[in-house]
Formats: sequence, structure tokens, C-alpha cells
Amino acid sequence: MNKDELLARSFAANLKRCRREAGLSQEELSIRASLHRTAIGQLERCERLPHFSTFVKLAGSLQIEPTELLRGIEWQPGGTRLGRYRVGGRAGH
Repeated sequence: MNKDELLARSFAANLKRCRREAGLSQEELSIRASLHRTAIGQLERCERLPHFSTFVKLAGSLQIEPTELLRGIEWQPGGTRLGRYRVGGRAGH
């Protein structure tokens, strides 16, 4: 699995969890966030990663700190080698 797939999977799980905790359907969240209704489904199915503006809209619409959508996703700087993401205990370049 490549880094984008790892990131998308972790982000998707966080988004779905936060949406459900807020008691919102995908359609309700899409209206609050001013996004097309299919966009939420695509994000939750790991079909895409959000643009920064979408990320901000989602966090605001869910009334959560943006870090909740990034839970479990870390960047590990490389120092003298390339850095890498760490997602849920797995590393990816």
C-alpha cells in the first residue's frame, strides 16, 4: 500500500467516525460543508484526499478540532534521509 492509500484510509476512518459521532448523514454533512453530496462518500471510501479548503470546511461543519480528522497520521522528519508518514503504526514514504 502506498503512502496516499495509507493517508486516505486513515483520514476516511476519522471522517466517518467524527460524522457518526456528530449524528450526521453524509448528505447532512455535505450541506453544512457546502460540498457536493458525493464528495463525502468519496472521502469516506478512500477514493480521494481532501483539498485544504475541504478539510477546513469538514472540521468546521463537524464542530471539531481539525486534528480529529488527522488522528493517527504523523510526519516523521528524516534528518539526513527522506522523511515519511506514520499512519496507525505503519510507515510510508
